[in-house]
Amino acid sequence: MAAKLIDRRFHNIPGRLRVAELFFDVPVNYSAPDAGNLRLFARSVRRLVTPVEPSDDSKDDKQLPWLVYLQGGPGMGCRPPQEYGWVGTALDKGYQVLFLDQRGTGMSSTITAGTLARQGNAIKQAEYLKNFRADNIVRDCEAIRRCLMTDYPEEKRKWSIIGQSFGGFCAVTYLSLFPEGLAEAFMCGGLPPLVNDPDPVYARTYEKVIERNKAYYAKFPEDVERVKEITQYLKDNKVALPTGTLTPERFQQLGILFGMHGGLDGIHDLVLRAWNDLDVFGFLTHPTLTAIDSYGGMDNNVIYAILHEAIYCQGKPSNWSADRYRASNPNFQINSTQPEIIFTGEMIYKDMFTSYTELSQIREAAEILASTSDWTPLYDEAQLARNEVPVYAATFIDDMYVHFDHAQNTAAKIKGCKQFITNVMYHNAIRAKPDELIGQLFALRDDTID
Repeated sequence: MAAKLIDRRFHNIPGRLRVAELFFDVPVNYSAPDAGNLRLFARSVRRLVTPVEPSDDSKDDKQLPWLVYLQGGPGMGCRPPQEYGWVGTALDKGYQVLFLDQRGTGMSSTITAGTLARQGNAIKQAEYLKNFRADNIVRDCEAIRRCLMTDYPEEKRKWSIIGQSFGGFCAVTYLSLFPEGLAEAFMCGGLPPLVNDPDPVYARTYEKVIERNKAYYAKFPEDVERVKEITQYLKDNKVALPTGTLTPERFQQLGILFGMHGGLDGIHDLVLRAWNDLDVFGFLTHPTLTAIDSYGGMDNNVIYAILHEAIYCQGKPSNWSADRYRASNPNFQINSTQPEIIFTGEMIYKDMFTSYTELSQIREAAEILASTSDWTPLYDEAQLARNEVPVYAATFIDDMYVHFDHAQNTAAKIKGCKQFITNVMYHNAIRAKPDELIGQLFALRDDTID
């Protein structure tokens, strides 16, 4: 079925881009299309090629090939198109680009504690949230494709996708479920582990987290004692944040940044500020607490917390996988006997649902989802093995979030997958080094291999 286009408004970014703001209605549950709708938001962008303001009707859109950007996450909406450093390269290649806020994110029927409460009790909330994984995200994409390309010649109704991180996971789900809708697929750090639960994922990603901690303390050895002082202070004092409470564990979770370009320096800056506050004033100042709080983001992206482990589930429960692993691993305990306080990474823990105000309101639903086992399959390995869609993937050897070994295993199972593999980029290279990364992906497509 096609999505219903509710509204479309155009504006220009002078001298650069022609942007359309689009709203669609789609079913909450495609198996029960009469059981309620979601409102989805997207922005399309193409080159601004005329100084004259065109009319705001369907004729304004040329029938250019589409490139759909699938944002990382889960739970993150898209930024305005002009903030993506690679978009100009894509436009130069002849595409118009669609930036879709995936269901439940950004302005697409946003999931918050307040909006979720409208569904009823925790059981009903959990049932509702089951509709917000990659399988329905790609169903939304297919519905929007049918809407936007209805006037295209039949042979040109396929579109291209580019997935960053979790967006790459969605791309592989797309290849599994609806390959007939795709002309090509690009992925950046987004070849998903083909697993049935998160345990084998964290068995490897915790190893990378420890590696990045070693790199951090090697670069900033003075921070060993500073981090100990800060976490001890947080043990002895209740410290309020705009979005909850700064516990030692929540401070430890700042290590999620270690896998990004500039992540080590970013954490060092926070540690230095916090240590300096304690040394000079004996407490953490408002600017420091605001800076620390801004690196969390869980309250603004609750899907990230509540469905993060579910993105790895196919027929098995997660049972708080990351939490269990942390509890069983002495390296991640916070106590004075540790030679170093080891930061954690891209993991979700039970204590987040007490230290974050917003998450505390959906804790019961999170518990239900953690014990859920009836997760539908997200990938079809038989379909991937006979894949005919061109696939181009950028894979990072030192990726802290998508382990290289898992990515390689998946690449080997997608017929025709071509990779750019590098050890000089990290997970957020599409933002930190957009020209270089996108150039390499298009080189995979455009160059031939003898």
